[in-house]
Amino acid sequence: MLPKIFQDAIPLLKKIEQAGYQAFFVGGSVRDYLLGRPINDVDIATSAFPDEIKSIFPRTADIGIEHGTILVIEKKNEYEITTFRTESGYGDFRRPDRVKFIRSLEADLMRRDFTMNSMAMDADGVIYDPFDGRDDIKQKLIRTVGEPAERFSEDALRMLRGVRFVSQLGFELETGTRKALTAYSNLLSHIAIERKTIEFEKTLSGDYRDKALEILIESALYKQLPGLSEESEAIRKIAGLPLVKKLSTDQMWLLLTAGMDIDPSVFLKMWRLPSKVIKERNKEKDILSRRIKEGWTRELLFRSGLERAVNVEKVYNCIHSLNSSTESLQEKYKALPIKDRKELKVTGNDLMNWSEKAGGPWVKETLEGIEKAILNEEIPNDHDTIRRWLETCNPSEKN
Repeated sequence: MLPKIFQDAIPLLKKIEQAGYQAFFVGGSVRDYLLGRPINDVDIATSAFPDEIKSIFPRTADIGIEHGTILVIEKKNEYEITTFRTESGYGDFRRPDRVKFIRSLEADLMRRDFTMNSMAMDADGVIYDPFDGRDDIKQKLIRTVGEPAERFSEDALRMLRGVRFVSQLGFELETGTRKALTAYSNLLSHIAIERKTIEFEKTLSGDYRDKALEILIESALYKQLPGLSEESEAIRKIAGLPLVKKLSTDQMWLLLTAGMDIDPSVFLKMWRLPSKVIKERNKEKDILSRRIKEGWTRELLFRSGLERAVNVEKVYNCIHSLNSSTESLQEKYKALPIKDRKELKVTGNDLMNWSEKAGGPWVKETLEGIEKAILNEEIPNDHDTIRRWLETCNPSEKN
């Protein structure tokens, strides 16, 4: 029996067929079904033209009608249904200049990137595989549909997608496909950075990312990626780290900035990452530098916070090939007398009232001195004790 995600969509295929047209599940969902991988959504291709689809279903939206895609809303579920088409003219090496709607399934499958993505499945679960994608899946091969030179010249992002599939599936690139990556790698310069970032982040998070990073170097594709053109040795070292597969995507970005010894605010901005993400990686890079120099002091752990500290520790362990857990770090954090400034029994207003001074940078400095004294167990976190301590010393000198 087909997985539920297909079962839920079969009534749409039947409805299209009853109207006299063909309809199939296509692309990644069919591939992942054959691989036994989780399927997040299904794409449907049909011989019906967009206006014909709109006449079949009462609730639709035009989300890409110029390319033949109509959104169909059925029982609170949304499905993208796309007309069979051919494409021609790729002036920007990414999008077709001309799209022609057709009635042929095989001609539609022919325009796709890799054989494993060029299969279709009907409502009865019968697979249509004109380019032997199923055989390539069995052999764990990533092969272009037809000549790789043509496929990569049509859409240069396909090269990066191929590497991403290596990372996710652990497959090998077919010999001709792999050679074409090197021969046409410069075409990747025509692709928008945002599109590269999406594929690269997926590459960084795959179970076989080490293998994929090696291919980026061997194929010279890395030279067309932001901030990486001079970093082949650093990337190779990162790919060779035994624990690199255990890191999250965010941790991988931190590892890259550490491995290349580059300012995250410069490097990550090249990738057009959100400013919030850049700011966070920047903080983590500073913490990692301190962790390497001085270890996890109570103050560093307090300033970091547990989540950030765990992220940094995992990257530190990866760099030094330490297969140790973060449990001891978490226990050390739990043992801190305070874990947040909000827990202090005094406030900035208390300091200004006691000193009869106006606010200024001194307030923050004094609070930091109090925190440090409490963390080092010089004084308890008690309102009156803190006041007496302030009267006998200048905590800013203890920083």
